[in-house]
Amino acid sequence: MADEEYQIADTKGRFTKAVKDGRKLNNISWSEGRILLSNRRLILVGGEGKQTISLSDIDGLSGRADATQSLAAMSNYLSLRIDEDVLVVSAQDHEEFELAFFKAMLDERVVMAKHPAVEGGVVQGTSWEKARLTVEPESLMATLQSGSLVDLELDEISGLDTEKRTVNGDKQRVIEVAHADGSTSVETHLTGPSQVCVFVKAYLDQGAQQSETNLDLDPSEEEVLMALHSGVSPFSIPEFIDRDVDEIEETFERFLELDLVDEVRQRREVQLNSRGRNIASEAMGEQ
Repeated sequence: MADEEYQIADTKGRFTKAVKDGRKLNNISWSEGRILLSNRRLILVGGEGKQTISLSDIDGLSGRADATQSLAAMSNYLSLRIDEDVLVVSAQDHEEFELAFFKAMLDERVVMAKHPAVEGGVVQGTSWEKARLTVEPESLMATLQSGSLVDLELDEISGLDTEKRTVNGDKQRVIEVAHADGSTSVETHLTGPSQVCVFVKAYLDQGAQQSETNLDLDPSEEEVLMALHSGVSPFSIPEFIDRDVDEIEETFERFLELDLVDEVRQRREVQLNSRGRNIASEAMGEQ
């Protein structure tokens, strides 16, 4: 069964390319059409024909420089990083498609797990063992080779980090998940193929506690912030989110006042600064 291709989602929506060969596109043109997803491929069928993307070519979700920090939630669309391109996909039912996407990337994938690695603040002598992943609407399940089941519930995750650790004699990037296990605070450690780790981190990021910011942005401002954060050119944002240029200019002015962006040049190009990236990450994490 693992070698067979099977359909996971078949829906309608729109899609566009926001970044090509590492350069943000100033003229974004949305294509309306059909979005097909299997455990191997993403197929976009629009008026200009069919585009097929192998899931193995998707590096992560655009939004943070470090692939292991990729975010899953991007308002009502996913920004998929494919080499030096960013492909934006907006399905009719975003939440349903987003879950299907993570299932396509993670279901049945095998990783190494250490559970519990830490329990009640005390490091345990637990050995690494194989685990098979399953994506659920509100959790990531890991079935250990020993038969135990680890349920990483998104709303129970209190911390998420990555570290280089020695796993079976080799240095590997390890995802450290702090979460509740009943009434006990524990850490579960996961590692595996690079792409799998990227999307494990992205999915669990939805439940991780982010740093508090005390900044109140309205939904339309958050949408602009997230578009900038996912790589959309400032010049393309009015068309990208279907708002007037004057409204976007006013939003940029507010971001400048809040010190979320740096002005690159007059009329009007901006780029997120470190504070803006923090706020965007917080906003996305709350989706």
